Amino acid sequence: FLTQVYDAYLTHFYDPQQVECLVQAEYMNEEAREEFLSRFCREPDAEFDLAGKICMEIEEEDRSLVGFCVLGGIFSEGIDLKGEALIGALIVGTGLPQVCREREILMNYFEEQGKDGFDYAYRYPGMNKVLQAAGRVIRSRTDKGVVALLDERFELPVYRKLFPREWEHYHMVNRNNV
Repeated sequence: FLTQVYDAYLTHFYDPQQVECLVQAEYMNEEAREEFLSRFCREPDAEFDLAGKICMEIEEEDRSLVGFCVLGGIFSEGIDLKGEALIGALIVGTGLPQVCREREILMNYFEEQGKDGFDYAYRYPGMNKVLQAAGRVIRSRTDKGVVALLDERFELPVYRKLFPREWEHYHMVNRNNV
């Protein structure tokens, strides 16, 4: 899915004069992860580690930097890109986990308890990934940024009730008014 989104971006929106793109690889060792994350940091005289405490110095460029990462993947926790290091996240999809035997057992268990098994096995874990990704943008009181949820299902009350209270003043947009 990541590859499909990236390819669509390249086809319809990419301008190499304006934007540099980074794409999360399927298997990244610690060095590759640190190198990927360091590209987002622009604080002079600093280095970056995966605990998220510091950033590596990079040359200032005129182009914007866009990173494509897997929702809930290796960059979902343990990083701290403060200030203008990360000013937005476009979250594609609701983060639903893949159907598997364990999730189906979990769903059936909650159904037998009279609860919505789909919520516990799929919707809540998926929304947790969404909230983690959104949380990468705002890391301190002074951070500002945009989080765009790109999936019509977020319009449904079952998803909107899972939004944090800080999101109560969200704005619905579409391709014509964004």
